[in-house]
Amino acid sequence: MKGYVKVRVEGYSPERFLNMCSFHGIYIWGLSPVGNAYEMYMTVSGFKKLRPLARKTHTKIFVTRKYGLPFFLIRYRKRRLFFVGAILCMVLLKLYSLFIWDIHFEGNEKWTDAALTEFLASEEVAPFMLKSQVDCQGIVKAIRKEYNDIVWVSASVDGSRLKIQIKENEDTFREEEDTHTKGEQPTDLIASSDGVITDIVTRSGVPQVHVGDEVKKGDILVLGRIEVLDDSGEVTGYQYQQSDADIYADTELWYENSIPLTRKEKVYDGKESRQGFVRIFGWTVSAGSINNKYENSEIHTKEKQAKIGENFYLPFSWGTKTARSYSWQSEKYTREEIRQKLSEDFQLFCSELEEKGVQIKENDVKIQLYENSASASGTLYLNEKITREADTEILNVERKETDESGGTDD
Repeated sequence: MKGYVKVRVEGYSPERFLNMCSFHGIYIWGLSPVGNAYEMYMTVSGFKKLRPLARKTHTKIFVTRKYGLPFFLIRYRKRRLFFVGAILCMVLLKLYSLFIWDIHFEGNEKWTDAALTEFLASEEVAPFMLKSQVDCQGIVKAIRKEYNDIVWVSASVDGSRLKIQIKENEDTFREEEDTHTKGEQPTDLIASSDGVITDIVTRSGVPQVHVGDEVKKGDILVLGRIEVLDDSGEVTGYQYQQSDADIYADTELWYENSIPLTRKEKVYDGKESRQGFVRIFGWTVSAGSINNKYENSEIHTKEKQAKIGENFYLPFSWGTKTARSYSWQSEKYTREEIRQKLSEDFQLFCSELEEKGVQIKENDVKIQLYENSASASGTLYLNEKITREADTEILNVERKETDESGGTDD
């Protein structure tokens, strides 16, 4: 800030000059010999004390470089616009630091950034708002109130970024919440497919089938209606409940997959065109155009938001759009490639079934080659859970009233 200089000392005895500097408390650093002279650094205040020392030691002192703010201001003293721009830049940075320019979410998996951003916007929390208007506690309460499956929320302001950390309850699903809001609606369990019952564990409801029974799709497996009988065995009413059971059955599933013997692949010809753009406060300014430049093309976009440090985001970004030209080329599968492709598709289909808890007991899927296509088809023999909920039919019991009227001869 105060400035310093690099000097060269020449003369009959520069070593005596260095001793005199030490005696008078003049601080020097970076001392190095250069031929018959010495070069060193010293402060501006120290340099002003050298004239009598140089006279006594019969040495000559030359300034080779000047450093620091004072010399910078003197060098550019006529460039007023530069200093005005620097001051304006500092004022703008100070102004920008008063606003929130970015909202960042962490820990959210079920709820997307877009969904959370839309909710915060409905609560009047959005980019371009003043930092003084950000109520972190209010944001936390609003999110906890709106999303029951979010068990922990933290909101903080880091620079010009609003940072929201979220912990979701992984065992809670929106479908379960919808079920609870409907109340205790009585339900039956019906068969979702044809099959032969292999296992049944009933927790609530009245089972209508047994192990070994053959059922059709739509048959009632567990009834959510329980008969209430009187002493004479007649039905006097019904009790209703939600059926709950695990019922497994041997089922059959027809699998079929066909693909053409020729395939189309993208072949890139190396032609590219780029378009630069700048985005300021939501407005986009582009340089050039890449629309409809090629018959077939892919567009890749790279964008970077301006920031100072880690969390001080500014309200503008820049980037490029690149269009890559390509053409379609037809290639024919070999026999080995077509078999491998169909086998991979079948293995993927089987793995998706197993992820759903379906056991594959046997299959007779075969690959067949035709003139223009190939197919894999056959039957899969499975063991799977076949229950599906359905509303229980509500029955009304007709009450029989006894005729107590009688006649007399009076």
